[in-house]
Amino acid sequence: MAKNTFAQAAARDDLSVRQERALLVKVLPEGRVQHEDPLAELAELARSAGARVVDRAYQKRRSLDPATCVGKGKLEEIRQRVDANEIDVVIFDNDLSPSQIREIEKVVGRKVIDRSELILDIFATRARTAEARLQVELAQLEYTAPRLRGMWTHLERIAGAGGASGAGMVGGVGTRGPGESQIEIDRRLVGKRIAFLRQKIDAIQRRRVREVTARREFFQISLVGYTNAGKSTLMNALTGSAAPAADRLFMTLDTLTRKWGLGSGRDVLLSDTVGFIRDLPHHLVASFRATLEEAIHADLLLHVVDAANPDALKQIEAVRSVLCDLGVDELPALMLLNKIDALPDETQLTVLQARHPDAIPISAQTGKGLDVLTAAVDAHMRGLRREITLSIDAAAGKALSFLERFADIHERNYEDGRVVLRVSISPRALEHLHTIAADVRHIEPADE
Repeated sequence: MAKNTFAQAAARDDLSVRQERALLVKVLPEGRVQHEDPLAELAELARSAGARVVDRAYQKRRSLDPATCVGKGKLEEIRQRVDANEIDVVIFDNDLSPSQIREIEKVVGRKVIDRSELILDIFATRARTAEARLQVELAQLEYTAPRLRGMWTHLERIAGAGGASGAGMVGGVGTRGPGESQIEIDRRLVGKRIAFLRQKIDAIQRRRVREVTARREFFQISLVGYTNAGKSTLMNALTGSAAPAADRLFMTLDTLTRKWGLGSGRDVLLSDTVGFIRDLPHHLVASFRATLEEAIHADLLLHVVDAANPDALKQIEAVRSVLCDLGVDELPALMLLNKIDALPDETQLTVLQARHPDAIPISAQTGKGLDVLTAAVDAHMRGLRREITLSIDAAAGKALSFLERFADIHERNYEDGRVVLRVSISPRALEHLHTIAADVRHIEPADE
């Protein structure tokens, strides 16, 4: 059996929505005033998955209907609209339970998925590397495993029922316990696959930590932000790389790290990470934690905001929520108001700057403001440095070369086979210096 058979089985063969006509549905809290299109983001997600949005349906309720999310009357209206518009798939912006999906599909006669499933479908199509595919598979299985009963129809008791001929048995020798039903076998096999994937991803995470640690001599910066905020375009503009960039949600799943020359004679490492989104399923964040190691261990975060998006303020809060989940909300960060070239006027930018006065307006597309960004990063790095005097063995060429690259040398003297240097250096660089030179002495001002 192929190693991903269980994942394919558990993830619903009909999950993909590519080239399908879609009806979008959202239940809104009763009494809440909506100033923007409440289904705009779901429509963009559907478009990114390849679906064609044909119709939209809204309902205001005090609470979700436990059986069908929307209630019988609204569900009948949805059924009629499905038939009238030749809909292939109904996509709910609200999370649905397995029983709700089953009941809705009975009435509308079409495939029904929720927002989380749609995001998983997009992730599956965007995963380019083996590492990303492992993480997507784990996220899919952890989402679908509790829903197996709603997706499987072959629930007959099979152990012992097939007689000597073995009729109706599946799974082969060693896969079936006494009295197990097909659903129990499926759950057990999927559970084993999940455990295997977690082990593989844990190994990836440990390797990532080692890789990040090995680059400790460099100042490390991570781009974070809402999906489609322009992180990859900014990455390309700053480093000259060719990261995939397009007007699509979740274009980047694999972390890309490149050197960024600040123009002050120093290089930093810049990493592009997967974009965030509101209500991102927690299991998805956990599955991609290995990919997010660069953000977790960064010295500085660049929070990229799509300043032209009407929901920019809500997106800022969504990103902060995910950063909090990752435990990196206290890391130093610079906010970048990107896509200022796409603003119809200054109104939106004025509102954002009033809320976030230290944010830097930029356009990754045109290059406007990137000089200000570069200067701000350089100033941040310089602000971390402190002036100290060091004594190093004159034969420690590697250590002296390191100081030339990663510190400001103000004064240099030679005494008894040693070099005494007055330098400005960051705590990170000083820590790394001690790993490459065995005899680095700190000279206090009173000792000079």
